[in-house]
Amino acid sequence: MKPTNALLYSTCPAMLGPSFSPPPGKYHYHLAASYIAKARPFDPSTHLFQFNPYNRLSQPPKSPKRPKSSRPESGQDAFFISQLGASPSSGEVALGVADGVGGWMDSGVDPADFSHAFCDYMAASAVTAPDDPPLTARELMQRGYEAVCHDKTIKAGGSTAIVGLLTSNGKMEVANLGDSGFILLRRGGVHASSEPQTHAFNTPYQLSVVPPSMLLRAAAFGGAQLMDQPRDAEVTRYGLKHGDVVVFASDGLWDNLFEGDILRIVSSVMKEKGVWRVNGERGCVVEEDIKPVTEGEGKTLQGVLATEIVRQAKLASMDPKLDGPFAKEVKKYYPHEVWRGGKEDDICVVVVVVEEEGGGGVPVKAKL
Repeated sequence: MKPTNALLYSTCPAMLGPSFSPPPGKYHYHLAASYIAKARPFDPSTHLFQFNPYNRLSQPPKSPKRPKSSRPESGQDAFFISQLGASPSSGEVALGVADGVGGWMDSGVDPADFSHAFCDYMAASAVTAPDDPPLTARELMQRGYEAVCHDKTIKAGGSTAIVGLLTSNGKMEVANLGDSGFILLRRGGVHASSEPQTHAFNTPYQLSVVPPSMLLRAAAFGGAQLMDQPRDAEVTRYGLKHGDVVVFASDGLWDNLFEGDILRIVSSVMKEKGVWRVNGERGCVVEEDIKPVTEGEGKTLQGVLATEIVRQAKLASMDPKLDGPFAKEVKKYYPHEVWRGGKEDDICVVVVVVEEEGGGGVPVKAKL
């Protein structure tokens, strides 16, 4: 991770003058997910999940795992969004994205079984999380992984993972293992972003269930299985502000869109909805009341952000001429290889729009 207090990229002019931080209010989070499997056409009206902490079963199901028929059409990518703790009124949220490792298909294993079960188990664990001591992002990843390892129906498989916890006092903790990742956007700029964890080119850190027979063959004939652990995840913490947008996603996004591309997409939507506004010398300011665009049954701000990011990533992945981040990496590690255009893959995105009660008061001056 390379967090920074300065803006890395900006689509709004810098705000000038001294800073003023008002007393913090309670934070609320508006979340949506959008997704599409590799070989499927994208439909923003159906490939969308809008989170509402009050829409949940009164009693947890006997098994937290969903049947395959009820999985979202996200391919080997999976996600979860869940309230953190038993009370939805707390406003605290847990979320995550897992990208099933496609290499397991060579062994006759469906990588989606691991990634989707992993996310279902983490969602169930988040709801039952104790208040004291509070659950950490790495602990939630560990609980989900242990549940998958003890699931007799999952004989083998693996995935990358990124897990985020959002608390009512505006704090975000992220545990990232592999090449999924996140980006934190603030008032027209990139405030922080993750860096992938890889063993080698296109070989991310990954959680795995490896059958004993594979381990024995590796011991007898050489070779190794990648078996990283949740303790290997990189953990970072951030203070969030009113009007921030956080994007969590699988590598289907990061391989096809640069950070600057994501910033332009988000900035365009935020300005169109009137949430980020350029206001002369004050620079890029945030609308105090964002409830009209984040709440309700229709097109919410977070839903539009999620679907527009996925739509443009999908288009980039199928473009045979426009080189994206993956093509750039190929040229870096294999200069004699010819790779043009995007990289078709499953794409899964979870978007968080941050709201602070009272709108955060006077905007803090952004410095470039």
